[in-house]
Amino acid sequence: MYPIIADLHTHTLSATHAFHTIDVMADSAARMGYRVLAVTDHAPAMPDAPHIWHFQNLTSLGRQLHGVTLLFGAEANVMDTAGGLDLPQSLLRQMDWVVASIHSPCLPGLLTRREATNLWLAVAENPYVDCIGHSEQENYRYDYELVTRAFARNHKVVELNGNSFNVRRDGIPNMRKLVRACYENGCYVSLDSDAHTTRQLRENIAPLLTLLEEVDYPADHVVNSSAAALVNILRLHRRGSAEEIGGLLS
Repeated sequence: MYPIIADLHTHTLSATHAFHTIDVMADSAARMGYRVLAVTDHAPAMPDAPHIWHFQNLTSLGRQLHGVTLLFGAEANVMDTAGGLDLPQSLLRQMDWVVASIHSPCLPGLLTRREATNLWLAVAENPYVDCIGHSEQENYRYDYELVTRAFARNHKVVELNGNSFNVRRDGIPNMRKLVRACYENGCYVSLDSDAHTTRQLRENIAPLLTLLEEVDYPADHVVNSSAAALVNILRLHRRGSAEEIGGLLS
């Protein structure tokens, strides 16, 4: 029911806790039949993240690799409860795909539900954030009903993260609640591997499909289920590459 054609959250050995080059990751994606791969390495506030020059130079890769179309982006770190990120707006504006996530090295300690809710409400207003990364984390619970309405209003894509089944298992019950809130409020969602290895690229998506099937999620709101859905969200986000990507996928 949900034929996945893209992975919109992946990592390369530009960060030392991942294990493959973008060349290897793209080759693996091609073998899986994917048409698109987003390159979203951790932004500079993470301890082992690449230098900011990495993100400024992504276009040197070329738009396609092993027949797979690349989206140039980052997994930006939310740095404070006002929704500040660790990359400048000027650079985020140039990217194809920006995932905003909370990581404890960048935002240490627990947040109250009010703090987490206000944080995501602020991120929802950032025009250069495309996707909300693994926000089901138990340490950062927020008001799903209130915030998903803001995500829907701003066309933010709420990620269901396959790697959470490996490293954030306490958040899996929250993911089900989040999916329900997204469904009720008309959010766009994506099923992403958050892969740090080619094995995770291959294996991390499958557990997520059940979550969508449980609520019969509308396929046209699963942005990586078709080229049309993906190009539509790039246009809604006014990404300058939308027409180029659309041409490559037509």
